[in-house]
Amino acid sequence: MKVSCVSCKEVVDVGNNLNLGDMVSCSKCDARLEVIWLAPLELDWPADEYDDYDENEEGYDDDF
Repeated sequence: MKVSCVSCKEVVDVGNNLNLGDMVSCSKCDARLEVIWLAPLELDWPADEYDDYDENEEGYDDDF
């Protein structure tokens, strides 16, 4: 299966036996991506790599 990298848009060949939560790497930009959907195949940045803001941290604004 092939899918576009969310970072550089390069087509990434990820194989055929993927499961939700599997990690794949882009051969062009080395982005580490997580399989978040199978049909259609979708990749995104891993959830554990998001920068979470602390509500008690100065500058935190929850009014988006």
